[in-house]
Amino acid sequence: CNCPSILRDDPPDITIKRKLRAVAGETGLVDVAAKHAMSKEQEFIYEAYSDTICLVETDDEPPNKLNEEALDIAIEIALLLKCEIVDELHFMRKTIVDGSNTSGFQRTALLARNGFIETSKGNVRIGSIYLEEESAKNVKETSDNRIWRLDRLGIPLVEIQTEADILDEKHARETAEKIGMILRSTNKVMRGIGSIRQDVNVSIKGHPRVEIKGFQDIRIMELVIKNEIERQLNSIKTKKDLFGHVRNVKPDGSTEFLRPLPGSSRMYPETDVPIFKVSKEIIKSVVLPEIITEKVVRLEKQYNLSSDIANLIVKENPSLFENFVNKFKNLDPNLIAKTMTLTLYDLKSRLNLDISKISDEDLEELFSYLNTKKIDQSLISHYLKDKIEGKKINLENYKTISPKEVEKFILEAIKKNKNITDNALMGQVMLRFKGKVNGKLAFELIKKSRK
Repeated sequence: CNCPSILRDDPPDITIKRKLRAVAGETGLVDVAAKHAMSKEQEFIYEAYSDTICLVETDDEPPNKLNEEALDIAIEIALLLKCEIVDELHFMRKTIVDGSNTSGFQRTALLARNGFIETSKGNVRIGSIYLEEESAKNVKETSDNRIWRLDRLGIPLVEIQTEADILDEKHARETAEKIGMILRSTNKVMRGIGSIRQDVNVSIKGHPRVEIKGFQDIRIMELVIKNEIERQLNSIKTKKDLFGHVRNVKPDGSTEFLRPLPGSSRMYPETDVPIFKVSKEIIKSVVLPEIITEKVVRLEKQYNLSSDIANLIVKENPSLFENFVNKFKNLDPNLIAKTMTLTLYDLKSRLNLDISKISDEDLEELFSYLNTKKIDQSLISHYLKDKIEGKKINLENYKTISPKEVEKFILEAIKKNKNITDNALMGQVMLRFKGKVNGKLAFELIKKSRK
């Protein structure tokens, strides 16, 4: 549909209650995972918003045509993963009756195949890429019902499946991080915990494949895989639980049984979405972005940035950084980069300031003042602090004091109190000029005044 892809936490104004049942797939059989979900006999409560949710999400109206912007983004990702794009998109219905889809199925289409990524332990093949619709957001579950939020349902989703080329838990994390980096390189995917989710299939000799779902935090991936290997070894030893199934990740890195492994019987054709021909012209029109790792190296060389600063800039906003560098020719690119990263991070960590209040326009204004020397570079933090705190900006407050004025103040202070220590005098200088004097310069002037 054409509803906006907005995730919300405010109270919903629509509530719908339903029950779902599984239907036979293309093979004429009901999928075992769907049967398991249906056996719980739960009622599903769907929360929605009248201004950002429509009848498509509530499954009271057929879907609109394929979102071609989503297709272009998915093709871009597929090409970055060196995949072959299919000639036609045939949408299928994947039976899911746990309530996460109001329709009882997820729409999915094979988009690309036979790609690969390079890793430290050899190439990992990309078996297939699918263009899908996102599920609803799980809010709460009891034995009798489950509450879902429809703000996430239907957002375009790309599913990437690797072949069984991953050798161990460290290699799994490296592979996931590499795929995530490529996705972020497009600048067209959501960011944050949960926006990229990993499912890991673990299979050791003597035990059927087990799928582990729900890696929202990649940092626990190695721990979860280690735990699953130990669990499978113990199952082989005790001859218990020797069957393929799906497990859910818990916050402590352990897992729990979720449902049986789904099979081919869960799929059947989607009759509401027509076949879409992916022409060569569509593929050729997709412009591939610069990969993040390549961009870091380029920024280092082009602007003489350190590797750490270049990485920080790429994580923040590399295009904004380069716009500022091109616009403000009098400024050192390192100054711009450090202001956008280290200076703001320091204000957040040291003073607990809300740096989200500094907009791109605020940074542009600051660099404009610096470029025309209306503000001294040593007072950037003071300027940003005042901006965040909503104080009235007077440019006179962000100019340094001349050494002669500082020296005059020091001599007068010594004249009033000949026994004043250097540290006490330094304190008076800093208090009088409130950060407008470089500390090293002030100390040198104090030593000079003692002679």
